[in-house]
Amino acid sequence: RGREEILQVHAAEKPLGDDVDLKRVAQTTAGFTGADLENLLNEAAILSAKGGRRFIRQADIDQAFVKVGIGAEKKSKVISEKEKKITAYHEAGHGILFHVLPDVGPVHTISIIPTGMGAAGYTMPLPEKDEMFHTKGQMLQEIIVDLGGRVAEELIFEDVTTGASQDIKQATSLAKSMVTKYGMSEDVGLICYDDEEEVFIGRDLGHTRGYSETVAARIDGEIKRIVDECYAKARQMIREHEDVLHRCAELLLEKEKINRDEFEALFEEKTVEASAE
Repeated sequence: RGREEILQVHAAEKPLGDDVDLKRVAQTTAGFTGADLENLLNEAAILSAKGGRRFIRQADIDQAFVKVGIGAEKKSKVISEKEKKITAYHEAGHGILFHVLPDVGPVHTISIIPTGMGAAGYTMPLPEKDEMFHTKGQMLQEIIVDLGGRVAEELIFEDVTTGASQDIKQATSLAKSMVTKYGMSEDVGLICYDDEEEVFIGRDLGHTRGYSETVAARIDGEIKRIVDECYAKARQMIREHEDVLHRCAELLLEKEKINRDEFEALFEEKTVEASAE
C-alpha cells in the first residue's frame, strides 16, 4: 500500500494509459525504495516518448521494471540457437518450480533475452505479499527453485553448463545461512556460527573462525545435505512436469518472453490432456 501511494505521487504529472494498474505495479516491486519507484516511472516515461506515445502503457512500466530491477535487455546481442535452447529449458525449469511450490512465485515473466547483468535470461516471480520473516520451508523451496535451471539442463541435454553458477551460489549461501545463522539444522543446533558482523581492518589476514574443525565439518555436511535434498526434489518435480518443460521452452524460443497468463496456460493444457485420457 505504501509503494502504491509513492507511485501515485510520482505518477501525478505523468499521463498514464487506461491499462496501467499501479496496485499491480506495487505488488511486483517488493524491495524497491522510493527512489527505485521514481526511477521506474521515469524509465517508463522515456520508453513511451521513444515510442512516440503520449501515454505511458503498462507494457512500458513492465519493460522499465526489467531495466531497473534486473538490467537492460540486450536484444542486439547475438546468441546461437544452441545457447537459446539451453537458456529456454533452463528458465523453464525455474518457472515450473515457482509455479508448483506453494510458498514461492507465482511467475510474472520468463525471458531468454540477455540482460545487462550478464544473465542469458531470467525468470521473475510475482510476490503475493511482503514478508518480514521467512520460514524454513519457504527457504528450502527457494533453494529448490534455484536448482531448477541446472536440473532442466541435465535432464534435456545430459550435460551441464556454467549458466547455473549464480543459482548454485545463491542456493549454497541460503543453505549456509540456514545452518550457521538461523539455527535451522537439528544436527548443528541453535548456535550462531555466522561471524560476518566481525568487520575490522586486516580481517582477511588476521581473522580466524571461532569454532573447531569438527564443527566446521558438521556445518559443511549439513549445507551439502540441504542442497542435495533440494536438488533431488527439484529433479523429481521437473520430471513430473516434463511435458510442460518442453512446451514452455518451445514457446520461449518462439516468443523470447512470456507472461504469467501464457505460462500458466501451459499447465492448463496438461490438465485438459489428462482429462481427455
